[in-house]
Amino acid sequence: MRISRVEIEKVATFLKLLGDKTRLTMVKILDSHDCCVCEFVEIFKTSQPAISQHVRKLKDFGIVRETRRGQWIIYSLNKDSDYYPLVQNLLNHIPSQDYKLKELEEQGLRISCE
Repeated sequence: MRISRVEIEKVATFLKLLGDKTRLTMVKILDSHDCCVCEFVEIFKTSQPAISQHVRKLKDFGIVRETRRGQWIIYSLNKDSDYYPLVQNLLNHIPSQDYKLKELEEQGLRISCE
């Protein structure tokens, strides 16, 4: 199924999902960097359960995927998703969020979940 064939209801749900500032920021970060939940906890200064809930919603919709690296689960954008072209188009209009990861690095909090 291509994005042009995705039903309007699903696109509306997709836009509602990304209408949340935290999830939209997560997706923008994942556009250029794979991350684990622990990094998002530091970036957003919120609880691990709250971050996990955001990530789960993105994963359930197929926007992000997870990869296990030892004990760590790393999240990335799902480039095979029917929504990926729409995600890319949307992200082209959003400023980079790379500074958030740079701040983590400067504070010694960027986690290498290897």
